[in-house]
Amino acid sequence: MKPLIFYVDVEGTLINSIGNKTVAIEDVVKHIQELFEHGAILYCWSSAGADFAQQTAIALNLEKCFQAFLPKPNILIDDVSIDSWRRLMQVHPSKCVTKTLYDYEDSLG
Repeated sequence: MKPLIFYVDVEGTLINSIGNKTVAIEDVVKHIQELFEHGAILYCWSSAGADFAQQTAIALNLEKCFQAFLPKPNILIDDVSIDSWRRLMQVHPSKCVTKTLYDYEDSLG
């Protein structure tokens, strides 16, 4: 089976900003490390840009987990609506930390 591909957001997923302070969401950081260790292919993206995504990953000691750092897109050009993509699911960060890579594979069928 092909490895699963994950796109991981930064703000509100890996970190929260509280005033001028940035706080890691430790359960999600640990989850990303576990997914990486089990063979997931991970990309980190942010609406604040690729550099912000990379700097955040470095600060969280996650840089090695990600294949690349990307800005979030504004426009997606594809012949298939995202709602009908096969083997695609969105998981809220508060719901992901109890899942394993195998749980994701099972959910996708």
